[in-house]
Amino acid sequence: MGLPTIASIESLLVFTEPCFSVLVCLVVNQYQKPPVIQQLQRTYKYFESYYYMIIEPTSPKLLPEPLKEPYYQPPYTLVLELTDVLLHPEWSLATGWRFKKRPGIDYLFQQLTPLYEIVIFTAETGMTAYPLIDSIDPQGFVMYRLFRDATRYMDGHHVKDVSCLNRDTSKVILVDCKREAFSLQPFNGMALQKWDGNSDDPVALSGVDDVRSVLENYALEDDPIAAFKRRQAQLALEEEQRLAQLSQQTNKGFSLGSMASRFWRSKQQ
Repeated sequence: MGLPTIASIESLLVFTEPCFSVLVCLVVNQYQKPPVIQQLQRTYKYFESYYYMIIEPTSPKLLPEPLKEPYYQPPYTLVLELTDVLLHPEWSLATGWRFKKRPGIDYLFQQLTPLYEIVIFTAETGMTAYPLIDSIDPQGFVMYRLFRDATRYMDGHHVKDVSCLNRDTSKVILVDCKREAFSLQPFNGMALQKWDGNSDDPVALSGVDDVRSVLENYALEDDPIAAFKRRQAQLALEEEQRLAQLSQQTNKGFSLGSMASRFWRSKQQ
């Protein structure tokens, strides 16, 4: 490339002169205002940027791109809340804040890792949650960690926008104890009851001695979630039929009892 000619420089100046003039006018107009007005405008812009920083996620893509071969990318993404799902916070005057780990978490993570990309997405701040995640996951099964600054603040709630996870939303399961947390994508969420710190926890292992037996039932399914829904619907139908049969048997027994009672009374008369 040769040196720019005088004609090209002149054409560039002609092209950029209007934009430069507008910029200069804006700067001059801004500083021509009284100092009090200038300070108020700067304060407003500061709080406006801070406001959007609070209500919007830090990035439209909160997770990096899925892993490519030869690395293994689990087919599903499991997003878990930390507070009242994996940990229960307790406070007392003597000890201050203490956190109780839910039973079976280590075993649960170990069994889920082959099928699920485990992400902890909590409404807590990173300063609070980061050491807690380290304590409950010493083996590093949790692949990613997201905190309050990644949520979308709506109607007084920290909402977790699944569309910002940079994953196929049809493959994402979000587990929380607040339905508001997945209000933007309600069909991606599963709301659990808050764990109260009870050591005899019926939810962590769901009464299953070996969770591998449960996972094995869905290992060959192309869509485990759809398979689970089909099985739940089948179980509900079978339960409804069982209750209907039980009701019919009860009605028959009641009718026979009434007939026998009437016969006995007529015989005594």
